[in-house]
Amino acid sequence: MTDSRSLCSFIPPYILNRIVAHGSERQRSSALSTLSHVRTLRHTPLPPVRSSAATILPPSAQPGQVRRSIHDAQGKLLLPGMPARLEGQPATGDPAVDEAYDALGASHDFFWKVLGRDSIDNKGFALIGSVHYGQDYENAFWNGAQMVFGDGDGEIFERFTRSLDVIGHELTHGVIESEAGLVYANQSGALNESISDVFGVLIKQHVLGQTADEADWLIGADLLTPRIKGIGLRSMAHPGTAYDDPLLGKDPQPDHMRKFVITQEDNGGVHINSGIPNRAFYLAAKAFGGFAWEKAGHIWYDTLCNQGLNNEASFSDFAALTIEHARQRFGTDEAQVVRHAWSETGVIPTQEQS
Repeated sequence: MTDSRSLCSFIPPYILNRIVAHGSERQRSSALSTLSHVRTLRHTPLPPVRSSAATILPPSAQPGQVRRSIHDAQGKLLLPGMPARLEGQPATGDPAVDEAYDALGASHDFFWKVLGRDSIDNKGFALIGSVHYGQDYENAFWNGAQMVFGDGDGEIFERFTRSLDVIGHELTHGVIESEAGLVYANQSGALNESISDVFGVLIKQHVLGQTADEADWLIGADLLTPRIKGIGLRSMAHPGTAYDDPLLGKDPQPDHMRKFVITQEDNGGVHINSGIPNRAFYLAAKAFGGFAWEKAGHIWYDTLCNQGLNNEASFSDFAALTIEHARQRFGTDEAQVVRHAWSETGVIPTQEQS
């Protein structure tokens, strides 16, 4: 039975299945081993983490102080692996290690400096990452205790640490688990994926200093190799347009409830139907203008932390709470902007219909 503690991986099974069906022998082998392995993984629930990775870090001296440990799995499927870079240590020269270290720091900084959140659990949770996981491993995931990143196969996917928003996405799964515990299936699971995309892309925008107008609104833009016809794994601005490739197929994400995909695969379409709330966030952020985290980001975060958010929330449940939080934090005009974004995606009726 799927629950809020299901392991949250970045690459959806429908992409891996496409590779298994249409890839070369090596590509099929890498995708099949990744797909099979993800299905066998077990989730380690929050909090707290009592692992060797966590205990090698000193306790946090003050709120908001980041504690990172990056480990090298050395091509094995064992976690966390050998310590490679601990908090405060200099760069190693291994791109995956240093990218993971920097991205976890940027993600922590965003949640602390922008939202006032002290790490994943708001209590200084140690950020643990493992790189070089498995052989040609085509995924990244959060397992309830840490983040894990494969190197990709170099033909379809680059190493997963290349993409800041992917790392921010996986860290946000931990934040969601700590706050709302959204069940990882059907609409609540799609919200889980969407909120992770939202904060993953906001972290990237924050690092780059981009406004909503300047940003590309792509998730995983740095993951696909030049061989693949695509600009990323997902587009928040235009779901369904991120890639169209003979091997991967066409991006299946809908941008409106009339295109909602009913499926038993992918925990009820959590990676597919997340395109609808993704588009709603994009529309709200674009309408507000400026930096997307200043208004839309705060509204989504307030909603995530609302104790009234049911862990099996539907899109419309979440939408109603975002409208209310927009009103509470900013006012009636901002609430109307958020309402319009959700009505544009068909999640709630337009005012003329209501």
